[in-house]
Formats: sequence, structure tokens, C-alpha cells
Amino acid sequence: MYAQNALADETARLAALRRLDILDTPPEEPFENVVNLVRAVLGVPISVVTLLDEERQWFKARVGLDATETPRDVSFCTHTIRQRMPLVIPDAKADSRFADNALVNGAPHIRAYAGVPLVTSDGYNVGALCAIDTRPRDFSEGEIAILRNFASIVVNEMELRRIAERDQLTGVLTRRGFLDRVEKEMARARRHGHAASLVLIDIDHFKTVNDTWGHPAGDAVLRELAKVLHGSGRHADLLGRIGGEEFAMLLPEADGAAALAAAERHRAAIAAHPIAIAPARTIAITASFGIAALDDTTATAEDWIARADVPLYEAKHAGRNRCIAA
Repeated sequence: MYAQNALADETARLAALRRLDILDTPPEEPFENVVNLVRAVLGVPISVVTLLDEERQWFKARVGLDATETPRDVSFCTHTIRQRMPLVIPDAKADSRFADNALVNGAPHIRAYAGVPLVTSDGYNVGALCAIDTRPRDFSEGEIAILRNFASIVVNEMELRRIAERDQLTGVLTRRGFLDRVEKEMARARRHGHAASLVLIDIDHFKTVNDTWGHPAGDAVLRELAKVLHGSGRHADLLGRIGGEEFAMLLPEADGAAALAAAERHRAAIAAHPIAIAPARTIAITASFGIAALDDTTATAEDWIARADVPLYEAKHAGRNRCIAA
């Protein structure tokens, strides 16, 4: 059983939502599949997966709706997350809580609503899975049961994506997890006019390490490199493993010059850190760095990585163990 006081602890609820790290992420197929299934199975024109932060409801997935978010104070889901049971409204115009609501009297013209809370494994309602009709209707017990089952799938997917975004060997973000964070930082940086930079890091002669000392030694190098990069960076920097021996670091609020200086610190820290690959054996490694500051030509996270890959290639071919900026 979930603790009842979890419903009243808004600070803890918001912390649980932040831990999922899903707000403002791009559309993802599992969630899109759920809302499409809800629309088809329940016969409603609109279905959404909605998450509620301090001021808004944001739609992780939606069908039949153009908006990507609305103010929280007009949302039906604000009421849904205050309870454990589904919230069912057969006719919004006959309900005093919603009769004057802008979403009822204007687009999308909500009349009937069924919402199931999205309850995390630690008991917090972070949002809702909603079925919405533009005409009054009753939702049967069977339909609500179906909606509950789909809501469980949504929560499982949200929590699994959090687990899956961490690389098991090094503990840093996987490529998927890193790209998600980069997309969010691009949007944030542009919204607030902040700088940001991306650094690609490739271990020099990594194949030689594996060929000479074996794959356990290579794994030790990857793990230790991740620790060194974490230790020589800022708390706000994000590190991901995006390929076999290739890492990427996102530097929020760092322009090209600041990012180049940071890359030099990381490069020196790696070169000065012998790595133990056996009880009585250490090896020295180096890495090459390519840096690209965010600019107006960078449309996606993949574009940004491709831009940083050009100076990384130059660094490798100029002798390795160096940093080059785009």
C-alpha cells in the first residue's frame, strides 16, 4: 500500500517527477502506442499521457490534441493526482468544478473525462493517463479497468527508461539517455539565451589495450576513464557513453572557449592518471577531444554530435592526446 500522506506532499511528488527525468523529452514510441490504443479501444477522440509540475501539465504523448502543454490550474489532471482512484467526469458542464473551465468551453471542448493516476513505485502521483470525449458519456467499469492497465504500462515504461539510460559498465548515461538530455538542454539554452557546448572524447589506441591485455583490461580503462571525467568536471556537466570507447560530455552554460579549457583539464587529468588493469600492472592512456558550441545551425542532438565529431577526427589525425574545437 502507498502511504496516504504521499498525496499531500507536493514537494516529494515533484521530486519523484524530477527523478524520472522525462519532462520536455521528445516523443517516444511506447507512450505514443498507449494513447493510440486508448483512443481505439475506448472510442474517444482524445487521449493523453500528462505529467504535472509546479505550473503546467505537459503531455508526454497525445493524440487528437494540438497543444503540448496547458497551465496546471485549468487541468482536469490536477484533480486526478489528488486521489488514488480514477477520476471520472461523465459531463463536465454538469460538474461545478469544471463547468466554467476554459478547456470545456473552448478548445478542445472537453465534455467527458476519465483519468487514472500515474503512480510511481515509491507511491507518488506524477501525472495521469486520460481518455477524453467531446460529448457526454459514461465510462464503464470495464473501460476504466482497461485504462488502469494502460496506466500501469505507462508507469513501467517511465521507470524502465530511467534504468535503461545508464550504462551498466561505467554508470554514465547511455547514448539514448545522453541524447534525451542533450535535446532538453538545447531547448533550455535557446529558451533562455544561454550558451552550451558538447565535447566528444575518444580513447586513444583503445584497440591496442584490448588486443594486448584483454577485454577485462579494456573494461577497467572504460570504468576508470568515466571516474576521471566525473572527478575533473562540474556538477552540472553530463557524461554519456555513446559508442564503444567514445564518450560525450554536455557542458551547460559554457561557450566554445570555456569548453575548450574544460576539455584541456579533462585531457590532462586522463594523461596523469595511470589505470590499474591487474594487481601489479598499470597502464597510461590518453584521449582525444572534439568540441562544438551550440549554434543556430544545430537542429538536433545528433547534428550536434556530428559537428563535434569533425574536430575529434582532426585531433586523432593530428597526433592524438589533444583538444580541437570546431
